[in-house]
Amino acid sequence: MRRRLLALGAAVLAAVASVLVYVQSASAAAGLHVSGTKIVEANGREFIMRGVNHPHVWYTSQTGSFANIKALGANTVRVVLGSGKRWGPSTDVANVISLCKQNKLICVLEVHDTTGYGEEGAAASLDEAADYWISQKSALVGQENYVVINIGNEPIGNTSAAQWTAATANAIKKMRSNGFEHLLMVDAPNWGQDWQYVMRDNAQTILNADTQHNTVLSIHMYAVFNTAAGIVDYLNRFQANGWPLVIGEFGWRFSSSEVDHETILAEAQSRGLGYLGWSWSGNTDPILDMATGFNPSQLTTWGQRIFNGANGIKATAKEATIYGGSSGTPSPTPTPTPPTGACSATYQVTGQWGGGFQAEVRVTAGSSAISGWTVTWAFANGQTVTNAWNATVSSSGSNVTARNMSYNGSLGAGAGTTFGFLGSWNGSNSVPTPSCAAR
Repeated sequence: MRRRLLALGAAVLAAVASVLVYVQSASAAAGLHVSGTKIVEANGREFIMRGVNHPHVWYTSQTGSFANIKALGANTVRVVLGSGKRWGPSTDVANVISLCKQNKLICVLEVHDTTGYGEEGAAASLDEAADYWISQKSALVGQENYVVINIGNEPIGNTSAAQWTAATANAIKKMRSNGFEHLLMVDAPNWGQDWQYVMRDNAQTILNADTQHNTVLSIHMYAVFNTAAGIVDYLNRFQANGWPLVIGEFGWRFSSSEVDHETILAEAQSRGLGYLGWSWSGNTDPILDMATGFNPSQLTTWGQRIFNGANGIKATAKEATIYGGSSGTPSPTPTPTPPTGACSATYQVTGQWGGGFQAEVRVTAGSSAISGWTVTWAFANGQTVTNAWNATVSSSGSNVTARNMSYNGSLGAGAGTTFGFLGSWNGSNSVPTPSCAAR
């Protein structure tokens, strides 16, 4: 949800993140669990969340929304519950899970009462949220294949955001000591937007707190994330450290100062990140409604975009295999092995919208190791590169040159790396043929 921010102008996503690389083991015996940076099912198949948030606790009669959200292509629904501190209590958890399962949706359940704790006087603490989950344990145990427990929504506001680290670690420990084996999701502070980077800079501490190594971090993206550069930088830092992340909430750019949803959708798709848009219907600020009056035949601009647009839910969602869905992300087309001591490059457009696009280039070493690479190509239709990651990219007219970074230039025989960029186009966006030179 859109939250109040301290007056900081445009948030600048800077500061150096830890370079420690974290790799989680899939220690959960059953159910949804973390494997490296990915969420996988009990059978080891990758599951990428593609869904929306549903404000159940405030509209408990709108049970038809589960079927409507599924019919529009979603594979996940994040369900708003109340602990009784501010809303609820939601004592219908078993029925909510049943509705998710009937409609073949993975169920992310969240306690909303924690929103803005420390700044919002009525908010519940994460410890109180954990107590709520313990009170509902009988409805949750045995549902590990179908349910993710999002311990508390946006659990710390902008006041003393540093308290988030200890509070979150302790809540995870409390859940585990009380026998929960579910995949846990934890939201960032700063009303979910982490503009002080407390989650980003303390992610390792949080993940280490989980004895089952089965926690995924969740960022909420609204007005703090109103530039492509800011979004890409934030996501890059989690990716570089091997930390599991989902975009648990985000809105759309209904004004120039709002979140850059196009970049979020494109980046999530290219990186294999789950996303859950806010929200289905019933907002006090209806600009964020996807369906007018909970009616799926009256989708708003936002609803049409997230369900039916490029990199949207209908185009990218894959049903969980626990429900009989297909086996996750298709394997990429193999890249032919280049000659000894050489390298090859393949170019792919991963997302496109009016005036802009995102692309990625895969660099693969030949049958001998290389210590660096340079990729070049020429745009035929006036496209330009506006922002790049994992490579140093320069342009001269239509000619583009991309050189490796310090961390991805050395590749073993047959090994590969990927860099990406955002670009602009007008009229046509044909795919160039890149060439690769190794050293």
